[in-house]
Amino acid sequence: MILDSDRLCAVDLISEAVLAGAAKFKACIELEISVRTYQRWVACGGIRTDGRPQAIHPEPKNKLSPAEREHVLETVNSSKFKSMPPSQIIPALADEGIYIASESTCYRILHTEKLQNKRGRSQVNGAKQPTTHTANGPNQVWCWDITWLPGPAKGIYYYLYLILDIYSRKIVGWEIHEDESAQNAAKLIRKAHLREEVQDKPLVLHSDNGSPMKGSSMLETLYQLGVATSFSRPRVSNDNAYAESIFKTCKYRPDYPYKGFESIEKARDWVLTFSHWYNFSHKHSGIKFITPHQRHSGLADRVLDKRKAVYQRAKERNPSRWRGDIRNWDLPEEVHLNPARNSVKVEVEGVK
Repeated sequence: MILDSDRLCAVDLISEAVLAGAAKFKACIELEISVRTYQRWVACGGIRTDGRPQAIHPEPKNKLSPAEREHVLETVNSSKFKSMPPSQIIPALADEGIYIASESTCYRILHTEKLQNKRGRSQVNGAKQPTTHTANGPNQVWCWDITWLPGPAKGIYYYLYLILDIYSRKIVGWEIHEDESAQNAAKLIRKAHLREEVQDKPLVLHSDNGSPMKGSSMLETLYQLGVATSFSRPRVSNDNAYAESIFKTCKYRPDYPYKGFESIEKARDWVLTFSHWYNFSHKHSGIKFITPHQRHSGLADRVLDKRKAVYQRAKERNPSRWRGDIRNWDLPEEVHLNPARNSVKVEVEGVK
């Protein structure tokens, strides 16, 4: 282990050699250190513990105590949180007025205890981004799609039609049918349009290029409702990323019957439960871990202000555990559908 006195001596020797006209890198070679190491020692005044992986490091003063660490493990492994990652657990506890540790600390403890596992099998698609739409409030830009739900036997499927508000991530409408058609889609959009009370308000509906999306009955319905249409590029699924994301969330739920639904009624009951959980209980990572309902109904600021106060009190109790400001809980004012250089913004006076 290199002592602080040795570091100071090395810094002085190299500095003298450089002042005498020697090249810095040659002086460093003589002492068997790199120029970068010398620069780091100079920056910290030569007082620094050994940075090598095999070096012995002193324990940080603000390290969690054994009791606090055990409390973190008990919390994340409890029946309430055992299926959730720390990124979901910590905000949920903050909403209850509880702070146990930072997310990074929880992840580090789980990694040490070999309790942290990767989830998901999808890979990121590197396709170019198309022209986008921008929403600065609920019910300005919706996206929708259809996915298959497995039936009671191989080859039998039910079709889940689902509409999502990209600003709040709220499910504003869904239905399950035994067939895929533009007529079913048209009925769903009428119901969602009426339920959300968006008559005479600008609205964009984005979808892919499937036949139900471009069927004559669907397009005629959108025209009558005054809804502007938007479509993905052909064969680019990521252009409708919000819809793809919620379908993944749906099918990766722990209780999802991946072996198949016994009947269409069972499928409807399950999706009803899922949609209620998603809208009212799920703390969405894309909107600062608040629920879609809170964002859609304008309650988000109140929830986040309370969360900021919890973090501020935690920082005041243990300031040595915080390097800077508390976590940023501010929501973006605008949400973009596939951000592009030239965006299409939905404004109050119309759709542009």
